[in-house]
Amino acid sequence: MPNMITLFRIVGTFVIFFLQPLSACFFVIYILTGLTDVLDGWIARKTKTASEFGAKLDSIADLLFYTVILVRVLPILLCILPNKIWCAVAVILIVRISAYIVAAIKYRRFASLHTYLNKLTGIAVFFIPFLLITVYVAEYCWVVSAIAAAASLEELVIHLSKHNYEPNTKSIFQKQVHYY
Repeated sequence: MPNMITLFRIVGTFVIFFLQPLSACFFVIYILTGLTDVLDGWIARKTKTASEFGAKLDSIADLLFYTVILVRVLPILLCILPNKIWCAVAVILIVRISAYIVAAIKYRRFASLHTYLNKLTGIAVFFIPFLLITVYVAEYCWVVSAIAAAASLEELVIHLSKHNYEPNTKSIFQKQVHYY
């Protein structure tokens, strides 16, 4: 069931790609796909059906969703946001990609963690389209950039400091459990 919900997010993402950004239909599908991101993990935990495959599918669905939203909303953001924010975004992307490269080399796999800061970043980014019609979009994007920078840096540090891939790591401050 949770994986079906995640697949619905992937289908909804493809639908969004073809919709007029910021239209009523765009926001309806956008909200529904956003809700699936919350529901799939919650249902998986409640029904004890969480799996490594489900976590990977969720990460892929998130990546697709935010890539499509970026492609559809980027032209609007380029007209609104100052260049300094784009420099910050570039640095954040470099750190994020570095975390993925470190994980790929160290663990020989794609490893994206579902940390609290990554979840907060996702929620913050999710609300950007709703703020595009306000005068506070630039200020909000600075806050989102700060959260995303902290999340990307945290994930990089976690990958650098852990010896083994631990997909359930929620924070850099989480104590490591040792089994003897």
